[in-house]
Amino acid sequence: MDHPDISALWLTLKLAAITTLILLIICTPIAWWLANLKSRAKFLIEAVITLPLVLPPTVIGFYLLIAFAPNGNLGQTWQSLTGHQLAFSFSAIVIGSLFYSLPFVVQPLQRAFEQLGTELLEAGAMLNASKLDQFFTIVLPLTKPSFITAATLGFAHTIGEFGIVLMIGGNIPGETRVLSLALFDHVEAFEYQQAHTLALSLLFGCFALLSFVGFINRKPTQQAVGVR
Repeated sequence: MDHPDISALWLTLKLAAITTLILLIICTPIAWWLANLKSRAKFLIEAVITLPLVLPPTVIGFYLLIAFAPNGNLGQTWQSLTGHQLAFSFSAIVIGSLFYSLPFVVQPLQRAFEQLGTELLEAGAMLNASKLDQFFTIVLPLTKPSFITAATLGFAHTIGEFGIVLMIGGNIPGETRVLSLALFDHVEAFEYQQAHTLALSLLFGCFALLSFVGFINRKPTQQAVGVR
């Protein structure tokens, strides 16, 4: 990799790490709420959260670009608070990544919470454990593999973003030029050797992350078989 590509690599890892951390913070209560929601409208809420899985990234990027524009309410508020434009900035692609990768973090956590049941939580309540204590001493240890899965999927999905990043971040070296955009630039310039290097890096990196998820999800089953 040449210097611009190394810069794109670090920017991509920075984007994925920040996005994943924020998603874990905001998706945990969302997933918990959905797992315990008893409403006829639950399927509609789940549909909204799942939209990024089927909606073209450019659609999300287009509406975010309108929201981030300097003449928009969000764009104006951001510029008045920070002194910087929101559109075509690193902050913009972080916000876009949060929308795009949200379902990849919410869904594994929601499924894990739904499978917990209520018996252990009720036992914790009988021992006067607070809701926060119950989460950290009962829920978190039992769903740890799902948190790792959610974090890994969110991280990997953010690394592969292209459409949203291009729409709301442009292709600014050192600011918004991530690996997917760097790959696109090399292909446009007929620099296929550099494109191969980046493509293989993304391919093997994502494969390693998904293999890690598979290993985490498979390990409890293997242990249970060993105990038997």
